[in-house]
Amino acid sequence: MNNKHVEIIARSLGITQKQVSNTMSLLDEGATIPFISRYRKELTGSLDEVQVASVRDLYEQYTELEKRRESIIKSIEKQDKLTDELLNKINATYNITELEDLYLPYKVKKKTKAVVAKEKGLEPLALEILKQTNIDVDDFALKFVNDAVPNTDEALQGARDIIAEIINEDTKARDIVRLEFKRSALVSSKVVNSKKEEAAKYADYFEFDEPLAKIPSHRLMAILRAEREGFLRVKINPEAEFTVEKLQRIYVKGKNSASKQVGEAIEDSYKRLLESSIETEYRNLAKEKADKEAIDVFSQNLRQLLLASPLGEKRILALDPGFRTGCKVVCLDSHGTLLHNETIYPHAPQNETLLAAKKISSLVNAYQIEAIAIGNGTAGRETEYFIRSVVRYDKEIQVFVVSEDGASVYSASKVAREEFPEYDVTVRGAVSIGRRLSDPLAELVKIDPKSIGVGQYQHDVDQKMLQKSLDTVVESCVNTVGVDLNTAGKYLLNYVSGLGAQLAQNIVDYRNEAGGFKSRSELKKVKRLGDKAFEQSAGFLRIRNAKNPLDNTSVHPESYYIVEKMAKSCGAGIKEFIEKPELRKQINLNLFIDDKIGLPTLKDIMTELDKPGRDPREQIKIFEFSKDVYKIDDLKTGMVLPGIITNITNFGAFVDVGVKQDGLVHISQLADKFVSNPNDVVKLHQHVKVRVVEIDTERKRIQLTMKDI
Repeated sequence: MNNKHVEIIARSLGITQKQVSNTMSLLDEGATIPFISRYRKELTGSLDEVQVASVRDLYEQYTELEKRRESIIKSIEKQDKLTDELLNKINATYNITELEDLYLPYKVKKKTKAVVAKEKGLEPLALEILKQTNIDVDDFALKFVNDAVPNTDEALQGARDIIAEIINEDTKARDIVRLEFKRSALVSSKVVNSKKEEAAKYADYFEFDEPLAKIPSHRLMAILRAEREGFLRVKINPEAEFTVEKLQRIYVKGKNSASKQVGEAIEDSYKRLLESSIETEYRNLAKEKADKEAIDVFSQNLRQLLLASPLGEKRILALDPGFRTGCKVVCLDSHGTLLHNETIYPHAPQNETLLAAKKISSLVNAYQIEAIAIGNGTAGRETEYFIRSVVRYDKEIQVFVVSEDGASVYSASKVAREEFPEYDVTVRGAVSIGRRLSDPLAELVKIDPKSIGVGQYQHDVDQKMLQKSLDTVVESCVNTVGVDLNTAGKYLLNYVSGLGAQLAQNIVDYRNEAGGFKSRSELKKVKRLGDKAFEQSAGFLRIRNAKNPLDNTSVHPESYYIVEKMAKSCGAGIKEFIEKPELRKQINLNLFIDDKIGLPTLKDIMTELDKPGRDPREQIKIFEFSKDVYKIDDLKTGMVLPGIITNITNFGAFVDVGVKQDGLVHISQLADKFVSNPNDVVKLHQHVKVRVVEIDTERKRIQLTMKDI
């Protein structure tokens, strides 16, 4: 472990070096983020999941930097150009940009103008001019005229090419240009005239500029996407004349003929080399920052979606609505097993409303249905209206509208084919809608998070970074909730700390053969599930009605002995100790600290015993859209409507008011106060009241506000 890395990471995150080194050691040993943050608080100083993930990310970043440093040193050594001074500089930096700047003069180059000039023997001329002594440059240049250099003009041009490259490779020059980019670079875009009509959706950016330092990430992403699609020409740079002037103040040291040549070389160096090089650098930095912000938004939304309120184990009738093709209906038992499927046609063109109503009533009775789930896609509102009219007198049956995002991706996936090989995509989609109502987390883990549709520009960001972040979120959510070892499918088990696809399958195989797990310790009998996997996973797995009630809590098996010790001190068994809070109130936690367990873990144990095995997710709430609004034409300015937040971005929140087109509540309209981050005031799937501000039927845009309601 590199002590310098530990020091830098600690300083960067505002934590102690001990916290960093212990966390890095745990990561090296194969511990997962959920396990470290939950069960190793004594070692990490109670770092949360976000902090542990930040340590991991910086640790990986500096590990990559060390590999790059090693590669650079080897490359310069091969050229016999590695001096002690250069080596010290390379070893002293922990900034990748500085490292690449130091390496730039030694990079193997293509045949640049400077390389060609050097091959013609013009380097001594360039170095002499760069000294800016009072030489007559034309006279001096005559010495370099030969078959390859026919005249002094070409000799001087070659010398300027060499000087331009020297300046481009000078860290001082690059830092000056970087500073100007940081201070005053503008993002400018112009439409490609021949594509003006096609580019209509990017009309706001046809003649546009905004300081790079101030441009919001979503706007930059939109501009870069339009550039990629060939609709815009985009530049990111500061004012050239002022930047060249700053370079000349550093490098032009007199007013003689040599200084004039240096001045011309500086201008060429900036326009031909430095500007484009630093623009690429700043484009990448800006894109990386925008990517991170977009990924953060997506991750926050995904977390809220995965932790959405579950209905629980209920018998559900689910519908995937449609007009011409009808509504696919499925009946599921309380464990989500498919019992029945068929299609009804309550809408145009068939209009078999009465027949459809009879079928729904019959299915509700036959399968003792407790709740109905309706997909929110095409014909969703019409189907909701129809279903509510059918069951309006049955107060026991709850009706829910469920988001279909990603359902079509699931229904055509390998996962769905494995689960339902004999059924088509429509049946699979309807089952997914029903199961989402019962347990959103268990169902949504089967879908690639990118397909769930709760982000902004998710297809434009760095896909590797996005996948890593989303996988971390899914793993965190699964382990936050905990997993029932005897009912969870392999896709949910896959995300349990320390398991993965193969062990998840092995657990399911063992469960099928043994008829279920009776204790957590029985996990050790699962094929290839060793001590490390047991340590990492056991605390997140639950066994209902186990002989040891601690097996249905988040108390880790490694800590059972301490609970037994506490119970014994009260003269009670574990079951009684859990059931009677008054016994736990007698406990002085300080008396139970030992070399394995400290106060943070003891406090966690007591908190868990106050609500053993309880699902941390909120209870589900019934929601109904306005009965007077079904399509965008039904909307009127000033209407106050109930809605559901379907997506949150940096610039506001999208709300479904039941008209098939989500409306936007701009960030400035979210609350009667200044809002810097929409996630501070609204949550995904939150039920809200909104007022209609503006309706653009042609562009299908709805502006909403949550102010003064």
